[in-house]
Amino acid sequence: MINVALFGFGRIGQMHAKNLTKIKEIKLLYICEKITRLRNEAKKLYRCKVENNYNKIFDNKNVDIIFISSPTNTHIKFIEEGIKRKKTIFCEKPLDLNINKIIKTLKKVKKIKPKIQLGFNRRYDPGHFLLKKELDKNKIGKLEKIIITSRDPAPPPISYLKTSGGIFRDMMIHDFDLCRLYLGNDKISEIHAFTSSFEPFYKKIKDHELAVVTMKSKRGVICVITNSRHCSFGYDQRVELFGNKGMLISGNKKENATEFFNSTQTNSQKPFLNFFIERYKDAYNLQIKELISLHKNKIKSRSTFEDGYLALKLANAAYKSLKLKKSIKV
Repeated sequence: MINVALFGFGRIGQMHAKNLTKIKEIKLLYICEKITRLRNEAKKLYRCKVENNYNKIFDNKNVDIIFISSPTNTHIKFIEEGIKRKKTIFCEKPLDLNINKIIKTLKKVKKIKPKIQLGFNRRYDPGHFLLKKELDKNKIGKLEKIIITSRDPAPPPISYLKTSGGIFRDMMIHDFDLCRLYLGNDKISEIHAFTSSFEPFYKKIKDHELAVVTMKSKRGVICVITNSRHCSFGYDQRVELFGNKGMLISGNKKENATEFFNSTQTNSQKPFLNFFIERYKDAYNLQIKELISLHKNKIKSRSTFEDGYLALKLANAAYKSLKLKKSIKV
């Protein structure tokens, strides 16, 4: 049995707790949460120890994996503790909002080589990852263009947006990572960012409602990422890879593929799956299965600490482009 300690029992932590307890090889030993209301909720739902003192958990030699879904400003601290105690580590994105802190820890990661998996769940989506496998098989020939569309059905609470790090670090960071996955060894060399907001509160909290980034790789591949904090027709998640011999698309998921026809409408279909928990359900489960294999020394992680650093580097470059109002070199 593999003993896991979950740090953070907010929305994403609650989802992870539910998924972890469905895996036979895993025992959820601890949930670490500071907020009393959430601690009480965890006690009702799970037969595990609920703590607000993280040191007790790290000191317990029976803990095999630490699963970090706590606020972003705690991530590096918990990763550092996990490295020190030789734990297998899962960490949600982003690693931190301060890239200098990440660089400092990255030096230790490269030297010590701990087992770390980063929470870029889209790498684990069967459809999105199949594009990578088909691309590597030369299914569409030479890659020329990547187009990623990501639109949330509704914005998160303002309280979350205020501390999220902004649309590029919080939302588009997934898409920066996907671009890097498909590009492989071909690095981004140039980036140009645009944003717009129609709701006044975004300007008050210094965030953005809509964002578009165009990037160019060293080999000339054009990458276009489109994000929106709202979408009237649901959770819009699409990836298109265009090559000189064809095109690959990973599209939206629906509850089922039925269509309705009558005198007033044709091809009426079911709506898209509601949000990330439903849309990426398979991805989250595959992520945990890989984490188990990583812990057992069977594989290397598909999503690494360095991937987290490089995605944040692109997010920061997007903000620099936005500030300077021009394309910049990366």
